[in-house]
Amino acid sequence: MLITVSDTDAARIDASTEARLRITEIFHSLQGEARTVGWPTVFVRLTGCPLRCRYCDTAYAFHGGEWQSLADIERKVATYSARYVTLTGGEPLAQPACRELLKRLADRGYQVSLETGGAIDISGIDPRVSVVMDLKTPDSGEAARNRYQNIPALKSTDQVKFVICDRADYEWSCAKLAEYDLTSRCEVLFSPAYGQLEAAALADWILADRLNVRLQVQLHKILWGDVPGR
Repeated sequence: MLITVSDTDAARIDASTEARLRITEIFHSLQGEARTVGWPTVFVRLTGCPLRCRYCDTAYAFHGGEWQSLADIERKVATYSARYVTLTGGEPLAQPACRELLKRLADRGYQVSLETGGAIDISGIDPRVSVVMDLKTPDSGEAARNRYQNIPALKSTDQVKFVICDRADYEWSCAKLAEYDLTSRCEVLFSPAYGQLEAAALADWILADRLNVRLQVQLHKILWGDVPGR
């Protein structure tokens, strides 16, 4: 499915340029994580994040960036003729206009997902958007920032992600899985922290404990390594 901007659409976009977001980059790649892994996807990476996870691989998005109108962002996304769009960061929800962009992209017929660190309220996000929300493990250094009030707002089309650094993180994640009955709410992803935990070790633990979770490895890093914008 090719999604383009018609002359009529372009006129509508030009008439609505009041909202802006600070953007680090917009790029086209294969989705490396979550439910749509492997699909060509446009990534809109917003600048800024209130968290400082020890394993963060996008620290370059903490500062800088460029202010862009929602209209300009929509135009750029449309140039790739992709079906899937992901808003990521940084932390997209740290910028309030993110919510409006999510709605506008969904209105255009894109399959839209939001990657969020889980420290900011997710209520009120357009229900067509698939939310991929982290629960930060102890070794991230940011577990105290988890906003557990978000859990009741999760939909069946959302996903909860645990980035696991070691066995202690795994045990903590299993405990949260049970405490909040997460697998009855939505899909749960267990992902090994890149360069810190072997995926095979995590797979063995999941199988040994008969967990109803999905092992997630970062496809983009398998293909291209730890390269920004891929």
